[in-house]
Amino acid sequence: MAGSPLPQLVLLPGLLNDAELWRDQISGLADIARCHVADLTRGETIHELAQTVLAEAEPTFALAGFSMGGYVAQEIARIAPRRIARLALLDTSIRVDGPERAARRAALTEAARRPGDFIGISHAILKSYVDASRLGDTALTDRVIAMTQRLGREVFIRQNSLQREDGEAALKALRCPLLILCGENDQITPAAGHRLMAKAIGCSHLLVIPNAGHMTPMEAPGPVNGALRHWLAL
Repeated sequence: MAGSPLPQLVLLPGLLNDAELWRDQISGLADIARCHVADLTRGETIHELAQTVLAEAEPTFALAGFSMGGYVAQEIARIAPRRIARLALLDTSIRVDGPERAARRAALTEAARRPGDFIGISHAILKSYVDASRLGDTALTDRVIAMTQRLGREVFIRQNSLQREDGEAALKALRCPLLILCGENDQITPAAGHRLMAKAIGCSHLLVIPNAGHMTPMEAPGPVNGALRHWLAL
Protein backbone atom coordinates (compact mmCIF):
# COMPACT_ATOMS: atom_id res chain seq x y z
CA MET A 1 0.00 0.00 0.00
CA ALA A 2 1.33 3.43 -0.87
CA GLY A 3 2.49 5.55 2.01
CA SER A 4 0.88 8.76 3.14
CA PRO A 5 1.74 11.83 1.03
CA LEU A 6 4.47 14.05 2.36
CA PRO A 7 3.29 17.14 4.25
CA GLN A 8 3.30 20.49 2.48
CA LEU A 9 5.93 22.96 3.70
CA VAL A 10 5.12 26.53 2.70
CA LEU A 11 8.24 28.69 2.61
CA LEU A 12 7.89 32.48 2.86
CA PRO A 13 10.83 34.55 1.54
CA GLY A 14 11.98 37.88 2.91
CA LEU A 15 12.35 41.30 1.32
CA LEU A 16 13.83 41.07 -2.19
CA ASN A 17 14.00 37.27 -1.88
CA ASP A 18 12.51 34.56 -4.06
CA ALA A 19 12.85 30.77 -4.30
CA GLU A 20 16.64 31.14 -4.55
CA LEU A 21 16.66 31.92 -0.81
CA TRP A 22 15.26 28.44 -0.10
CA ARG A 23 17.20 26.51 -2.78
CA ASP A 24 19.03 24.29 -0.30
CA GLN A 25 15.92 23.62 1.77
CA ILE A 26 13.86 22.64 -1.27
CA SER A 27 16.46 20.03 -2.27
CA GLY A 28 17.59 19.05 1.21
CA LEU A 29 14.12 18.38 2.64
CA ALA A 30 12.56 16.81 -0.46
CA ASP A 31 12.43 13.38 1.18
CA ILE A 32 10.23 14.56 4.07
CA ALA A 33 8.23 17.54 2.76
CA ARG A 34 6.75 18.97 -0.43
CA CYS A 35 8.12 22.50 -0.48
CA HIS A 36 6.13 25.38 -1.94
CA VAL A 37 7.70 28.86 -2.07
CA ALA A 38 5.06 31.59 -1.90
CA ASP A 39 5.30 34.69 -4.09
CA LEU A 40 5.35 37.71 -1.77
CA THR A 41 6.20 40.29 -4.44
CA ARG A 42 2.73 41.56 -5.40
CA GLY A 43 0.61 42.35 -2.34
CA GLU A 44 0.05 45.85 -1.01
CA THR A 45 -0.43 44.80 2.65
CA ILE A 46 0.78 42.00 4.91
CA HIS A 47 -2.84 40.86 5.21
CA GLU A 48 -3.22 40.67 1.44
CA LEU A 49 -0.04 38.61 1.17
CA ALA A 50 -1.29 36.24 3.88
CA GLN A 51 -4.59 35.77 2.08
CA THR A 52 -2.76 34.94 -1.16
CA VAL A 53 -0.61 32.34 0.62
CA LEU A 54 -3.71 30.77 2.18
CA ALA A 55 -5.52 30.64 -1.15
CA GLU A 56 -2.68 28.63 -2.69
CA ALA A 57 -1.91 26.36 0.28
CA GLU A 58 -3.40 23.01 1.23
CA PRO A 59 -5.99 22.83 4.06
CA THR A 60 -3.20 22.32 6.62
CA PHE A 61 0.51 22.85 6.13
CA ALA A 62 3.84 23.44 7.83
CA LEU A 63 4.88 27.09 7.57
CA ALA A 64 8.33 28.69 7.66
CA GLY A 65 8.76 32.46 7.38
CA PHE A 66 12.08 34.25 6.88
CA SER A 67 12.57 37.92 7.79
CA MET A 68 9.67 39.84 6.16
CA GLY A 69 8.09 36.47 5.47
CA GLY A 70 7.97 35.98 9.23
CA TYR A 71 5.50 38.86 9.48
CA VAL A 72 3.36 37.24 6.80
CA ALA A 73 3.49 33.99 8.78
CA GLN A 74 2.30 35.86 11.88
CA GLU A 75 -0.63 37.31 9.93
CA ILE A 76 -1.54 33.79 8.77
CA ALA A 77 -1.44 32.72 12.42
CA ARG A 78 -3.78 35.60 13.21
CA ILE A 79 -6.41 34.83 10.58
CA ALA A 80 -6.15 31.04 10.07
CA PRO A 81 -4.37 29.45 13.05
CA ARG A 82 -5.96 26.03 12.65
CA ARG A 83 -4.48 25.60 9.19
CA ILE A 84 -0.92 25.80 10.53
CA ALA A 85 0.39 22.35 11.51
CA ARG A 86 3.72 23.78 12.70
CA LEU A 87 5.47 27.13 12.44
CA ALA A 88 9.12 28.14 12.06
CA LEU A 89 10.32 31.75 12.24
CA LEU A 90 13.78 32.49 10.85
CA ASP A 91 15.73 35.73 11.27
CA THR A 92 12.65 37.86 11.86
CA SER A 93 10.81 39.79 14.57
CA ILE A 94 7.37 39.89 16.12
CA ARG A 95 7.48 43.61 16.90
CA VAL A 96 6.47 46.68 14.92
CA ASP A 97 9.28 48.92 13.73
CA GLY A 98 10.49 51.39 16.33
CA PRO A 99 10.83 55.06 15.34
CA GLU A 100 14.48 54.72 14.31
CA ARG A 101 13.93 51.65 12.15
CA ALA A 102 10.75 53.11 10.63
CA ALA A 103 12.65 56.28 9.68
CA ARG A 104 15.48 54.22 8.19
CA ARG A 105 13.00 52.13 6.20
CA ALA A 106 11.26 55.27 4.89
CA ALA A 107 14.61 56.77 3.85
CA LEU A 108 15.51 53.61 1.92
CA THR A 109 12.16 53.64 0.15
CA GLU A 110 12.62 57.29 -0.80
CA ALA A 111 16.12 56.59 -2.09
CA ALA A 112 14.82 53.71 -4.20
CA ARG A 113 12.31 56.04 -5.87
CA ARG A 114 15.06 58.29 -7.24
CA PRO A 115 16.09 57.96 -10.88
CA GLY A 116 19.04 55.74 -11.67
CA ASP A 117 19.92 52.07 -11.61
CA PHE A 118 18.49 49.97 -8.81
CA ILE A 119 21.32 47.88 -7.38
CA GLY A 120 19.43 45.80 -4.80
CA ILE A 121 21.75 44.66 -2.02
CA SER A 122 25.15 45.87 -3.14
CA HIS A 123 28.59 44.75 -2.00
CA ALA A 124 28.72 47.89 0.12
CA ILE A 125 25.85 46.83 2.39
CA LEU A 126 26.23 43.07 2.10
CA LYS A 127 28.19 43.04 5.38
CA SER A 128 24.94 43.69 7.24
CA TYR A 129 23.32 40.65 5.59
CA VAL A 130 25.92 37.88 5.82
CA ASP A 131 28.49 37.02 8.45
CA ALA A 132 31.85 38.76 8.13
CA SER A 133 33.53 35.39 7.67
CA ARG A 134 31.52 34.82 4.46
CA LEU A 135 32.11 38.15 2.70
CA GLY A 136 34.86 36.56 0.61
CA ASP A 137 32.61 33.67 -0.44
CA THR A 138 31.64 34.92 -3.89
CA ALA A 139 29.49 31.86 -4.60
CA LEU A 140 27.27 33.00 -1.72
CA THR A 141 27.47 36.76 -2.09
CA ASP A 142 26.89 36.68 -5.85
CA ARG A 143 23.70 34.63 -5.27
CA VAL A 144 22.39 37.15 -2.74
CA ILE A 145 23.19 40.17 -4.90
CA ALA A 146 21.77 38.61 -8.08
CA MET A 147 18.54 37.66 -6.32
CA THR A 148 17.92 41.17 -5.04
CA GLN A 149 18.77 42.78 -8.37
CA ARG A 150 16.50 40.35 -10.21
CA LEU A 151 13.47 41.33 -8.13
CA GLY A 152 14.16 45.02 -8.59
CA ARG A 153 13.01 48.47 -7.62
CA GLU A 154 9.21 48.10 -7.70
CA VAL A 155 9.25 44.98 -5.52
CA PHE A 156 11.60 46.65 -3.05
CA ILE A 157 9.42 49.74 -2.72
CA ARG A 158 6.27 47.65 -2.33
CA GLN A 159 7.74 45.26 0.24
CA ASN A 160 9.67 47.87 2.21
CA SER A 161 6.49 49.95 2.56
CA LEU A 162 4.45 47.13 4.11
CA GLN A 163 3.23 47.95 7.61
CA ARG A 164 4.37 45.34 10.12
CA GLU A 165 2.18 44.42 13.11
CA ASP A 166 2.97 42.97 16.53
CA GLY A 167 2.53 39.21 16.38
CA GLU A 168 2.92 38.16 20.02
CA ALA A 169 -0.76 37.50 20.77
CA ALA A 170 -1.35 35.50 17.58
CA LEU A 171 1.72 33.35 18.13
CA LYS A 172 1.01 32.70 21.82
CA ALA A 173 -2.43 31.40 20.83
CA LEU A 174 -1.02 28.75 18.47
CA ARG A 175 -1.12 25.12 19.62
CA CYS A 176 1.45 23.55 17.30
CA PRO A 177 5.22 22.90 17.26
CA LEU A 178 7.20 26.14 17.05
CA LEU A 179 10.80 26.77 16.00
CA ILE A 180 12.74 30.03 16.19
CA LEU A 181 16.08 30.22 14.40
CA CYS A 182 18.60 32.96 13.63
CA GLY A 183 22.23 33.63 12.89
CA GLU A 184 24.47 34.46 15.84
CA ASN A 185 25.66 37.62 14.08
CA ASP A 186 22.39 38.68 12.44
CA GLN A 187 22.61 42.49 12.23
CA ILE A 188 19.13 42.97 10.74
CA THR A 189 17.18 41.03 13.39
CA PRO A 190 19.70 40.33 16.19
CA ALA A 191 19.85 37.12 18.19
CA ALA A 192 18.91 38.97 21.39
CA GLY A 193 15.53 39.80 19.85
CA HIS A 194 14.96 36.15 18.99
CA ARG A 195 15.63 35.12 22.57
CA LEU A 196 13.05 37.66 23.75
CA MET A 197 10.66 36.44 21.06
CA ALA A 198 11.00 32.83 22.20
CA LYS A 199 10.34 33.82 25.80
CA ALA A 200 7.36 36.01 24.86
CA ILE A 201 5.54 33.30 22.91
CA GLY A 202 6.62 30.30 24.98
CA CYS A 203 8.79 28.66 22.32
CA SER A 204 11.26 26.16 23.76
CA HIS A 205 12.91 25.36 20.41
CA LEU A 206 15.38 28.20 19.74
CA LEU A 207 18.49 27.72 17.61
CA VAL A 208 21.17 30.39 17.23
CA ILE A 209 23.58 29.34 14.47
CA PRO A 210 27.24 30.26 15.08
CA ASN A 211 29.17 32.18 12.42
CA ALA A 212 26.03 33.11 10.49
CA GLY A 213 24.41 36.45 9.74
CA HIS A 214 20.90 37.30 8.56
CA MET A 215 20.71 35.04 5.49
CA THR A 216 20.80 31.72 7.35
CA PRO A 217 18.96 29.59 4.73
CA MET A 218 21.74 30.48 2.27
CA GLU A 219 24.66 30.89 4.68
CA ALA A 220 24.09 27.80 6.83
CA PRO A 221 21.92 25.33 4.91
CA GLY A 222 23.19 22.34 6.88
CA PRO A 223 22.18 23.59 10.34
CA VAL A 224 18.98 25.16 8.99
CA ASN A 225 17.95 21.94 7.27
CA GLY A 226 18.79 19.93 10.37
CA ALA A 227 16.63 22.17 12.53
CA LEU A 228 13.75 22.11 10.07
CA ARG A 229 14.01 18.33 9.73
CA HIS A 230 13.75 17.90 13.50
CA TRP A 231 10.83 20.38 13.65
CA LEU A 232 8.97 18.58 10.85
CA ALA A 233 9.22 15.36 12.85
CA LEU A 234 7.76 16.82 16.06
